Amino acid sequence: MTDVSIGTTAPDFNLPRDGGGRVALADFRGKPLVLFFYPKDDTTGCTAESLAFTALADQFEKAGAAVIGMSPDSAKCHDRFIKKHSLSVVLASDEEKTTLAAYGVWKQKSMYGRNFMGVERTTFLIREDGTIGTIWQKVKVPGHAEIVLAAVQNLSR
Repeated sequence: MTDVSIGTTAPDFNLPRDGGGRVALADFRGKPLVLFFYPKDDTTGCTAESLAFTALADQFEKAGAAVIGMSPDSAKCHDRFIKKHSLSVVLASDEEKTTLAAYGVWKQKSMYGRNFMGVERTTFLIREDGTIGTIWQKVKVPGHAEIVLAAVQNLSR
């Protein structure tokens, strides 16, 4: 795992995405990118987070930023998730978990006394130059998308 901290270069990725095709970090060079990692499509918290980013999509676009969600679910699973909830954010699929590991979000977790590997809900704001601007770890969903939007809007001031 690389050291992913504020000021370091964001780990590169080129992954399958919803709707077919691929999405790569290089596609967003020159504009801010919000990259939110979430555990699983169509679960309560992940749905709420994706809906919150979708609700603010126009404002992120107005602020000049793109938004991508990423989980280990397949692109086909992402397609069903988007259709079911009318999501407008791009969803990248990292079934191999290489990007999840590179960003340090694929971690050992514990629930009800059981240990397992999973995604720690984390959001990165990647600056126009490809460096990490802000990191939100162990994200609590309510109000999070609004906090991230404010950070994006502050970039352009």
